[in-house]
Amino acid sequence: MGAQAVTAGVLRERAPDERRVALTPEVVTRVRRSGVDVLVETGAGTSAWFTDADYTAAEAEVVGADELIRRADVVLCVAPPDRETAAALRSGQTLIGMLDPLRQATLIGELAARGVTVVSLDLLPRTLSRAQTMDALTSQANVAGYKAVLLAADSYDRYFPMLTTAAGTSKPAAVLVLGAGVAGLQAIATARRLGAIVTAYDVRPAAQGEIESLGAKFLELEGVASAAGEGGYARVLTDEEQRAQLAALTAAVPRFDVVITTARVPGRKPPLMVTAEALEQMRPGSVVVDMAASELGGNVELSEPDKTAVLAGGVTLIGAGNLPSVMATAASTAYARNISALLAHLVADEAVRIDLDDDIQAGVVVAHGGEVVSDAVAPRNGGNR
Repeated sequence: MGAQAVTAGVLRERAPDERRVALTPEVVTRVRRSGVDVLVETGAGTSAWFTDADYTAAEAEVVGADELIRRADVVLCVAPPDRETAAALRSGQTLIGMLDPLRQATLIGELAARGVTVVSLDLLPRTLSRAQTMDALTSQANVAGYKAVLLAADSYDRYFPMLTTAAGTSKPAAVLVLGAGVAGLQAIATARRLGAIVTAYDVRPAAQGEIESLGAKFLELEGVASAAGEGGYARVLTDEEQRAQLAALTAAVPRFDVVITTARVPGRKPPLMVTAEALEQMRPGSVVVDMAASELGGNVELSEPDKTAVLAGGVTLIGAGNLPSVMATAASTAYARNISALLAHLVADEAVRIDLDDDIQAGVVVAHGGEVVSDAVAPRNGGNR
């Protein structure tokens, strides 16, 4: 008898604000062609507009949660699983998702102790060109940057482009994008497509060329040093640098009609970029979208995750921390392709092959063989390595 194929199980997301699904029917077909059988939990794709019948047509097997956990070798998710689901995982299984391991130390430690192999796409080395097809952070940031601009345009009570009509001419919106990573660049491009005049700022000097290549103006802030960091991220500013940046931004922000902030630091509190003082000075009707809003805080003082508030001065402040979930169909489609590429890298000879000498796996494998093996995560688990 030949070896049994690897079985991957797609969980239904439990978080109330999470509409994405780890595999779409289209990608199920691709995964099956690579020799991986697919189970899908009942209703897993419903919030992203993929029915159980769609998965059945793609030759996945739709099952209940208990059966999925019992039969799956690899369990796929988007966000970290809830405690009940995590507790059901057993030794020898592999969990793959965007598990936020830098903030989920307890969960990772418990899974590691039970012998679950934990793979988190959050930690994918973004400098490896051969890992680009697996880069879920990039694929989801693209969705978020696009949606942030549409959200801002919908909340802004004037036109984004300059329009000349019989009733007169309307001037274009002045948009400021703070942070020029993947999400920021997509926001710049989208705002430009809508006809806005776009300015952008990033602490990394390399970002200026990227900003200007999209037709936006780079915002020069006097007295703020470069903050280029490792792996394509910005480093954390010193207290003195942050004070200088905040002072310069507080003077600049009120000149704009729409401000979109995108600066995140993995596993840490996002840097503050827009103060309450700057918000007070903005014109009534202005819109601010904080894409970094989370339980840890945000880029904008007063913002709260998943909440929209009209401040006393007439500024609409939107805490938009999980925009990929708002565009669940597009985000799931992109994420599923990332998962498919990662599965193709991990599965060989009808088994999951963990090789920590591989540069991709050394980045994404958080726990294996009963211990936390990620250099980034181990210190948060008491050095369990």
